[in-house]
Amino acid sequence: MADLPTHTIVFEILTRLPAKDVGRSKSVCKQWYALLSTQDFVKIHCSRSVVSSNQRVLLIDDLTCSVRPIISNNNDYGPSSTVTFPFHHQNNDVSILSHLNGLLCVCLNHTYELLLWNPTTTAFKRLSTPDSHGFYINNLDAIGLYVDADDDYKVLHIKRRSGVLGVYRILFLLFCLAT
Repeated sequence: MADLPTHTIVFEILTRLPAKDVGRSKSVCKQWYALLSTQDFVKIHCSRSVVSSNQRVLLIDDLTCSVRPIISNNNDYGPSSTVTFPFHHQNNDVSILSHLNGLLCVCLNHTYELLLWNPTTTAFKRLSTPDSHGFYINNLDAIGLYVDADDDYKVLHIKRRSGVLGVYRILFLLFCLAT
């Protein structure tokens, strides 16, 4: 059997690791950091993590957040692990509006701030500022996350104001939020 390139072996192994371990692996060396930051790696890692044995549920309750594995054979949850919100919020304040490949678009209900948040890495990015009241209105707006034809991650924000629809696309950099 021909020798496999080290790059191929590393890529095949690392795409099967949990996201938290992939994040830690970025500090091994510059080559691994570069490899683990590519969109190809993120795409393959996400596709391999959607198997039923890797499914998790995020539970938000008052001021706490926990992640529990889903036990598929009896539709139950396994033991939880606590996730700390990396942003300031109030009691019952966080609403999940959309999700894609482990990233969440959330709204802080008391300020209507929109944030992109990766609960695995705790990285987040504000899409609006705390003083931008009216940027997102719960019963008038819709939010979606998608990947465009160039593999760029985008936020789609549909606003309805005074009977007029506005559609806004926001490009965000994946490397600061991904595994």
